[in-house]
Amino acid sequence: MDMHNQLKEKDIFDRMRAGEPIRKDDPGYNQFQQAVASTIRLSVALNASTDVDQVRERLSEITGMAIDGSTTVFPPFYTNFGRFITLGKNVFINHACSFLDMGGITIEDNVMIGPRVNLTSETHPLDPNARETVIPKPIVIRRNAWIGAAATILPGVTIGENAIVAAGAVVSRDVPANAVVAGIPAKVIKTNL
Repeated sequence: MDMHNQLKEKDIFDRMRAGEPIRKDDPGYNQFQQAVASTIRLSVALNASTDVDQVRERLSEITGMAIDGSTTVFPPFYTNFGRFITLGKNVFINHACSFLDMGGITIEDNVMIGPRVNLTSETHPLDPNARETVIPKPIVIRRNAWIGAAATILPGVTIGENAIVAAGAVVSRDVPANAVVAGIPAKVIKTNL
């Protein structure tokens, strides 16, 4: 089987997971739009939930994976896609967080995320003629990390184990394990926690 046929066999979701750019004229784009429409409907129910168990159930529907009972998400919670969010155990996500997950967002065990945090795992080409193309780039937040209020984690970033991202920071590069980063753009201000 040649490479062209192998590419044709992968659906749009497989190609997104592989980090391939996705254009609006992609033959599978309609499939993606249907998934987004479903996520929008489910998000309304999630954000109308009256307790954390209901939120966990709705988020499990959105992600397609069971969210562990030790994980807590406070609404409102926003996502544009949802299928590429993976949450570990004992994760805490505070109010008004936004996860753009087309590139994939993995949050390992014991992570704390403050209110109004933005995780953006997708970007676009600089060329204005190609700007409608989405370039998926995964975000990974390792065990025991703490993301402060209103921080923004940009596409392709890994936050190391035990690291702390200060409130309001904009993180555009990987954060080493056991480091504290702050500022815009975020820089290491302390290590060896």
